[in-house]
Amino acid sequence: MQRKAVRRRVLPGIAMLTALAAGAAGLTGCTGGSGDGSTSDSKAGGSSAAPAQPGKYRSLPAPCKAGVDSKKLKGMLPAGDSLTPEQRDQMYAGVADPSYDGDRHVGCRWTGQSPEETRLLSVGFERVVSYDRTTSSDDDKAKQVYVRRLTDAKLPFPGPTASPTPAAPTPAAPTPAAASPSAPAAPGAPVSPSASPSAPVELGSRVLEDLGSDAFLEDKLSPAGASAAQSRTVRIVFRTSNVIVTIEYSVQPALPGTIPPSTETQDRARQLAQALAERLSE
Repeated sequence: MQRKAVRRRVLPGIAMLTALAAGAAGLTGCTGGSGDGSTSDSKAGGSSAAPAQPGKYRSLPAPCKAGVDSKKLKGMLPAGDSLTPEQRDQMYAGVADPSYDGDRHVGCRWTGQSPEETRLLSVGFERVVSYDRTTSSDDDKAKQVYVRRLTDAKLPFPGPTASPTPAAPTPAAPTPAAASPSAPAAPGAPVSPSASPSAPVELGSRVLEDLGSDAFLEDKLSPAGASAAQSRTVRIVFRTSNVIVTIEYSVQPALPGTIPPSTETQDRARQLAQALAERLSE
C-alpha cells in the first residue's frame, strides 16, 4: 500500500514534466519553422520580378462621341441639301458597331453623301489586356498588337534597327539634263505625272510622329477604271498605352476620272486622330 501511494505521487510529476518539455519543443518548432519559411520564400519568389502593373485604361469611351464633335464631322462628311434637320442630326450621330464587350472593343461609323461624292468614316477602339502579367504588361501586349498591324501595312518599325530613309518612297532628284528645259526627253520614255506642275501631291503611307505612343498612316487609291472614279482611303492606327485606335476615312467621288486629293484627305483624318488622342489623355 505504501508503494502504490509513492507510485501515484511520482506519475503525475512525470506527466507534468513531459507536458512542459513538449510545450518548449513546440515553441522551438514554431520559431524554427518561421525562419525556414522565410528562407524558402526568399529562394522561391524573393528574387523573381513583381507582376507588371495593369494598363492605364480600364474602360473605353463612347465611340460615337469620344472627341468626334459635330464641327469635325461636318467638315469630313457632306450632307445633301435634301436631308431634313432630323436626318442630318441622325447622320452625324453615327451608328455604333455591335460589341459583345464594351470594355474591350467598341466602334462607330458615319456615312455622308452629296451629288459629288460619298464619304465614309469609322472609328474603332481596342483595349488590350495581358492575361499573364508575369511575362508582359498590358502596354507590352498592346505594343505587340500594334507592331503586327504595322507589319501588315508593310511599314518599317521605327527604332535603332530601322532604316533611316522615310517609309514613303522619295522621288529621286532630277539630273541636270532632265532639269534643263532644252534637254529633250528620251524617245519612248514614260512621262512622270509629278512633272506636271498641276499634278496632286501624293504623301503616301508612313509612320507618324507626335501621335500617341506609336502611330502610322496608310493611304490607298482604288484601282483606276475607265468608267469609275478612284476612291481614296486613309487609315490611321495609333496606340496610347494599352488602347489602340483605328480611323478609316474614305472619299468616293461620283464623277469618273476624279481623284480625291491626298493632302486634304490625310489632314482631316489626322486632325480627328489628334483629337481622339487628346481625349484619351485627359
